[in-house]
Amino acid sequence: EQREETPQPAPRQIFQERQRITGLPLYFQGYLSVRHPRCQEFRVYWTELRGTTLFFYDDKRTPTYSQKLDISALTSATNVYLDESGSAPFILMLSNGELELKANDCESAKEWKGFILTVTKLSVPPEESLLPGQLTRMQEVLEKERKRRITLNNCSSAPLNGKSPLNSTLTTMPACFYTVSRQEAIEMLEKYPSYGNLILRPGSDSNNYAITVQYKLDPPGLKHYKVVSKGTSYVIELERQVTLSSLQDVVNYFVTQTQGRLKPFVKQT
Repeated sequence: EQREETPQPAPRQIFQERQRITGLPLYFQGYLSVRHPRCQEFRVYWTELRGTTLFFYDDKRTPTYSQKLDISALTSATNVYLDESGSAPFILMLSNGELELKANDCESAKEWKGFILTVTKLSVPPEESLLPGQLTRMQEVLEKERKRRITLNNCSSAPLNGKSPLNSTLTTMPACFYTVSRQEAIEMLEKYPSYGNLILRPGSDSNNYAITVQYKLDPPGLKHYKVVSKGTSYVIELERQVTLSSLQDVVNYFVTQTQGRLKPFVKQT
């Protein structure tokens, strides 16, 4: 008689892939039910809090997220309460709207709310009835987020590689963005294939960008794609143009369209 297998956490390779795609440190994770404005039903996602962004995954083992939400403009969060089903909902009040979240129990909901307030307000919430161990972890996350903000501020005020920074702020730059030329991008991909095979770089003019990829074909093939900045959107110039809202979404588009065969190039230390 076969023993029932214990559910295992997502493999480390999935965690590393998510780290590459998001380019943000993981602070907290778990299942959350989410209901967007104008939606009647909650939907369950495996959710990660990375930096000040919530990433929603359709499955715990899926490397690419299906939705994300920047919560840096959080104004407040409602109290956690028990509903008629025994779940624990609370609402994030954002400057551009609100998002209703629901955990399986009050303790999980308060923990989620505590971590969210910690990273957005840069202080551990004193009013939450949290356990000492939870408060210690929030304090550790607080220190990490403070250091991340300092690093971002320092980088955003200094030129990259002696060149003037582009219009986009570094806080929105994917981890695979490098201020290199087309030839330098090719050399990086050829020299360090284990780091990934997709680089986002400046375009031929200061306002636009380009994607350089190395397809693992036989023989391997290199391609370059132009990404045009139009207002608050970015247009990938393909046979049928694709318009996306952020450079991270541009990178994610290439990853998802190739079913993960293209991986963001991230230098390893």
